Amino acid sequence: MSIIGVGIDVAEIDRFAASLKRTPALAERLFVERELLLPSGERRGVASLAARFAAKEALAKALGAPPGLLWTDAEVCVEDSGRPRLRVTGTVAARAAELGVQTWHVSLSHDAGVASAVVIAEA
Repeated sequence: MSIIGVGIDVAEIDRFAASLKRTPALAERLFVERELLLPSGERRGVASLAARFAAKEALAKALGAPPGLLWTDAEVCVEDSGRPRLRVTGTVAARAAELGVQTWHVSLSHDAGVASAVVIAEA
Protein backbone atom coordinates (compact mmCIF):
# COMPACT_ATOMS: atom_id res chain seq x y z
CA MET A 1 0.00 0.00 0.00
CA SER A 2 1.12 3.53 -0.69
CA ILE A 3 -0.22 6.94 0.27
CA ILE A 4 -1.84 8.81 -2.63
CA GLY A 5 -2.55 11.98 -0.67
CA VAL A 6 -3.00 13.56 2.75
CA GLY A 7 -5.32 16.42 3.58
CA ILE A 8 -5.91 18.43 6.74
CA ASP A 9 -8.38 21.19 7.44
CA VAL A 10 -9.72 23.25 10.33
CA ALA A 11 -12.98 25.15 10.70
CA GLU A 12 -13.83 27.76 13.31
CA ILE A 13 -17.06 26.47 14.83
CA ASP A 14 -18.63 29.90 15.50
CA ARG A 15 -17.81 31.10 11.98
CA PHE A 16 -19.26 27.89 10.50
CA ALA A 17 -22.42 28.33 12.63
CA ALA A 18 -22.77 31.92 11.40
CA SER A 19 -22.47 30.73 7.78
CA LEU A 20 -25.21 28.14 8.34
CA LYS A 21 -27.45 30.78 9.95
CA ARG A 22 -26.79 33.35 7.22
CA THR A 23 -27.42 30.85 4.40
CA PRO A 24 -30.08 28.34 5.53
CA ALA A 25 -29.76 26.16 2.39
CA LEU A 26 -26.01 25.75 2.92
CA ALA A 27 -26.33 22.65 5.09
CA GLU A 28 -28.22 20.81 2.35
CA ARG A 29 -25.57 21.80 -0.22
CA LEU A 30 -22.74 20.51 1.99
CA PHE A 31 -24.20 17.40 3.62
CA VAL A 32 -26.38 14.41 2.84
CA GLU A 33 -29.33 13.92 5.19
CA ARG A 34 -27.60 11.10 7.11
CA GLU A 35 -24.83 13.55 8.07
CA LEU A 36 -27.28 16.17 9.31
CA LEU A 37 -29.13 13.83 11.65
CA LEU A 38 -28.13 11.72 14.64
CA PRO A 39 -29.37 8.11 14.76
CA SER A 40 -32.14 9.37 17.09
CA GLY A 41 -33.39 11.66 14.30
CA GLU A 42 -32.30 14.84 16.08
CA ARG A 43 -30.26 17.42 14.16
CA ARG A 44 -26.50 17.00 14.64
CA GLY A 45 -24.73 19.79 16.57
CA VAL A 46 -22.80 22.52 14.80
CA ALA A 47 -19.39 21.37 16.13
CA SER A 48 -19.97 17.93 14.65
CA LEU A 49 -21.07 19.43 11.33
CA ALA A 50 -18.02 21.70 11.27
CA ALA A 51 -15.78 18.64 11.76
CA ARG A 52 -17.55 16.89 8.87
CA PHE A 53 -17.06 19.95 6.69
CA ALA A 54 -13.36 19.99 7.61
CA ALA A 55 -13.20 16.30 6.60
CA LYS A 56 -14.67 17.10 3.18
CA GLU A 57 -12.13 19.90 2.69
CA ALA A 58 -9.32 17.57 3.81
CA LEU A 59 -10.57 14.87 1.43
CA ALA A 60 -10.51 17.32 -1.48
CA LYS A 61 -6.93 18.26 -0.58
CA ALA A 62 -5.93 14.58 -0.40
CA LEU A 63 -7.28 14.23 -3.96
CA GLY A 64 -5.30 17.22 -5.21
CA ALA A 65 -8.23 19.67 -4.94
CA PRO A 66 -9.51 19.16 -8.49
CA PRO A 67 -12.41 21.36 -9.66
CA GLY A 68 -15.86 19.87 -9.97
CA LEU A 69 -16.09 17.77 -6.79
CA LEU A 70 -19.54 17.83 -5.21
CA TRP A 71 -19.72 18.17 -1.42
CA THR A 72 -22.53 15.64 -1.21
CA ASP A 73 -20.45 13.02 -3.07
CA ALA A 74 -18.41 12.59 0.13
CA GLU A 75 -20.19 11.46 3.28
CA VAL A 76 -18.74 11.12 6.76
CA CYS A 77 -20.29 8.03 8.36
CA VAL A 78 -19.84 6.70 11.86
CA GLU A 79 -19.36 3.00 12.51
CA ASP A 80 -21.09 1.35 15.48
CA SER A 81 -17.75 1.60 17.30
CA GLY A 82 -17.84 5.40 16.90
CA ARG A 83 -15.00 5.42 14.37
CA PRO A 84 -15.58 7.83 11.47
CA ARG A 85 -15.23 6.63 7.89
CA LEU A 86 -15.78 8.09 4.44
CA ARG A 87 -18.31 6.97 1.86
CA VAL A 88 -17.61 8.41 -1.59
CA THR A 89 -19.79 8.43 -4.70
CA GLY A 90 -20.08 10.32 -7.98
CA THR A 91 -17.43 12.96 -8.65
CA VAL A 92 -15.36 12.08 -5.58
CA ALA A 93 -15.40 8.34 -6.31
CA ALA A 94 -14.40 9.02 -9.93
CA ARG A 95 -11.40 11.13 -8.91
CA ALA A 96 -10.39 8.58 -6.27
CA ALA A 97 -10.55 5.76 -8.85
CA GLU A 98 -8.50 7.86 -11.28
CA LEU A 99 -5.77 8.13 -8.65
CA GLY A 100 -6.04 4.51 -7.52
CA VAL A 101 -7.40 5.20 -4.03
CA GLN A 102 -8.62 2.00 -2.38
CA THR A 103 -8.71 2.93 1.31
CA TRP A 104 -9.59 6.06 3.25
CA HIS A 105 -8.48 7.00 6.75
CA VAL A 106 -10.22 9.89 8.51
CA SER A 107 -9.88 11.47 11.93
CA LEU A 108 -12.17 14.21 13.29
CA SER A 109 -11.87 16.43 16.34
CA HIS A 110 -13.42 19.56 17.80
CA ASP A 111 -12.22 21.48 20.83
CA ALA A 112 -11.66 25.07 21.94
CA GLY A 113 -13.90 26.47 19.21
CA VAL A 114 -12.16 24.70 16.33
CA ALA A 115 -13.11 21.59 14.38
CA SER A 116 -10.41 19.70 12.52
CA ALA A 117 -10.00 16.68 10.26
CA VAL A 118 -7.24 14.68 8.65
CA VAL A 119 -7.82 12.43 5.64
CA ILE A 120 -5.36 9.95 4.15
CA ALA A 121 -6.02 8.41 0.74
CA GLU A 122 -4.24 5.09 0.27
CA ALA A 123 -3.70 2.85 -2.77
